[in-house]
Amino acid sequence: MGPLLRQAFEEELRNASRFAASGDLTAAFGHLERAHVLGQRSTRPHMRAHWEMLRVGWRRHDAREVLGQITRLAGAAVLTHVWVPAGNTGGASVGAFAEMPIPEDLRRLLDG
Repeated sequence: MGPLLRQAFEEELRNASRFAASGDLTAAFGHLERAHVLGQRSTRPHMRAHWEMLRVGWRRHDAREVLGQITRLAGAAVLTHVWVPAGNTGGASVGAFAEMPIPEDLRRLLDG
């Protein structure tokens, strides 16, 4: 992960943390989805995005999200360098193997 992509990934995590601290878990999760799109090509960032999603799911008392993130954490650990579905936002409400459109601002970062 290059420095600009890393910076954008970390910024999304900071935004998520800020919203989570204020109790806006919906906005926090939205930033985690963006972080997931940015980090899914690198194992550690990919796993970090899923870990933070799991934490938000736990705070929401959302069993589906928690279980989905546990599964996705395992998949991220094993499959990141093999294949990831482009643009997938990483939440349990979307298929783990579904490709999704990438927002233009994130596409520019991913394309370098």
